[in-house]
Amino acid sequence: MTRTPIHDAEQSGAVPVDLGPLPEWDLSDLYPAPDAPQIAADLDRLQSACAAFAADYQGRLADLSPAGMLACIERWQEIDLIAGRIMSYAGLRYYQNTTDAGRAKMMGDLQARITEMTTPLVFFSLEFNRIPDEAYQATFTAPDGPARYKPVFDRMRAMRPHQLSDELEQFLHDNSVVGAAAWNRLFDETTAALTFDVDGEELGLEATLNLLTDHDRARREAGARALAAVFGQQVKLFARIHNTLAKEKAIEDKWRKMPTPQHGRHLSNHVEPEVVQALRDAVVAAYPRLSHRYYRLKARWLGLDKLQVWDRNAPLPQESPRLIGWDEARATVLDAYAGFAPELAQLAQPFFDKGWIDAAVKPGKAPGAFAHPTVTDAHPYVLLNYLGKPRDVMTLAHELGHGVHQRLAASQGELLASTPLTLAETASVFGEMLTFRALLAKATDPAQRKALLAGKVEDMINTVVRQIAFYDFECRLHAARAQGELTPDDINAIWMDIQHESLGDAFDYMPGYETFWAYIPHFIHSPFYVYAYAFGDGLVNALYAAYEAAPEGFPARYFDMLRAGGSQHHSTLLQPFGLNAADPAFWDKGLSMIEGMIDELEAMES
Repeated sequence: MTRTPIHDAEQSGAVPVDLGPLPEWDLSDLYPAPDAPQIAADLDRLQSACAAFAADYQGRLADLSPAGMLACIERWQEIDLIAGRIMSYAGLRYYQNTTDAGRAKMMGDLQARITEMTTPLVFFSLEFNRIPDEAYQATFTAPDGPARYKPVFDRMRAMRPHQLSDELEQFLHDNSVVGAAAWNRLFDETTAALTFDVDGEELGLEATLNLLTDHDRARREAGARALAAVFGQQVKLFARIHNTLAKEKAIEDKWRKMPTPQHGRHLSNHVEPEVVQALRDAVVAAYPRLSHRYYRLKARWLGLDKLQVWDRNAPLPQESPRLIGWDEARATVLDAYAGFAPELAQLAQPFFDKGWIDAAVKPGKAPGAFAHPTVTDAHPYVLLNYLGKPRDVMTLAHELGHGVHQRLAASQGELLASTPLTLAETASVFGEMLTFRALLAKATDPAQRKALLAGKVEDMINTVVRQIAFYDFECRLHAARAQGELTPDDINAIWMDIQHESLGDAFDYMPGYETFWAYIPHFIHSPFYVYAYAFGDGLVNALYAAYEAAPEGFPARYFDMLRAGGSQHHSTLLQPFGLNAADPAFWDKGLSMIEGMIDELEAMES
């Protein structure tokens, strides 16, 4: 899952100090080499499996016995595993260097071949959703049937009202490689190739974004102005990408009779629209108590009447600039994990020892950070762009949380391991919270405690306030696009309205900041994804409060929740903790934790 690279992503440019040996991926657990014969063999196996599956089951799904349906699903799952392994390998190689033509070609060619091979399988979900409800329930509750897979197929059947004809679904499947996937790739390759002139030094996107957290205000300003200059030059291209993807989505949504642009995301997340709306409304109502209040406080700390955009993630004046070597970062996170439960640290340890992390900043490397689950008969891989800042340590804790979650959920098998986005951020944000609390417990100096608290508040604002603001930006952009083509100025205006609402009156905005929507990948890759971060943060705040109130037995319940993967609805998974995300007051509990930290910071001023 991609860690949102809003303030802590780095990509190219030289690392200024020795951070120690930084690990690189060893992808040989997937395939030994890009020309390995095993890839060709798996492609042959995939083609045969797809053809045989279609020959055996097309037109016959409704007549299968419970045992026959179980066998069918297990064959479907095996196809997922083969295709997932091939594309994971090609994708991870590509993300290591998105500007390498050979890697890009390999990924594109394999994506096209696998799309073609799997075209005969388009019938499966369409025909499956035509099985009468009574027959479906009987098959999936029979003792010798596929009962354990029912959550997957309940989610599939939720798409029934939005299903198109077999012919149209096949067309969309075949066309996907030249539709959204092609525009996604154009976005990725464009952002990876951008360079920024910062006081005569040429930097990539992520290294330039990293300057926004520099101790030197002049360097922060130089970075912000360099970003604005390049985004301004490229804004027509980014506006074209957004216009095209939003219109493509609108056309498909119209055919599928989706009531809103967000509805498909809610269905895939297995979350009710009213739950998301309750989260959004609670956060927006809290803007004055959280971001507006905190940024006024930060302006006082920095001795400024108004903050500029390059001050938003600035370190505090009393915070000594310190870069954290890789060994220290590793020890910090593993110790924090072990303090919660030794098993958590043991699950994270192989990432460091076995080449499951790619940490160094390299030219062409994908920006930000993510944990890719690959396939359940392999293991996840974590990508970082580690530059030794305290936030980079938190990003390590975050991505390892994803990795541990993916390892635990793998026991569910390929179809059930994937966690809906609403819970996908739980382990990652919990890992950050454990690391933060461990560091805070060791902080005896008031200035150090203040810096830690302020850093955590800023991370939470970036995770909750910023992500809900981004969600509102997407909602407004898609609504505006429905009325016609959007000019860059139209999109800029939506962005700035959202910034004023969410950040408050503590800011002035430099000319050029209106284009800063352009580089955010979530709008391109996963429309309306971003609320999952706020969902995860609010959920983790509530979970952590439950842990502090009753630590006995909590780790065991926590591990059970992670092992469940996507096999249960979020309401069921939260029951053992006495939590209910459908209750509007649930979100206020999580937001009150952030408010309490700001209260403590304000009290330090008196």
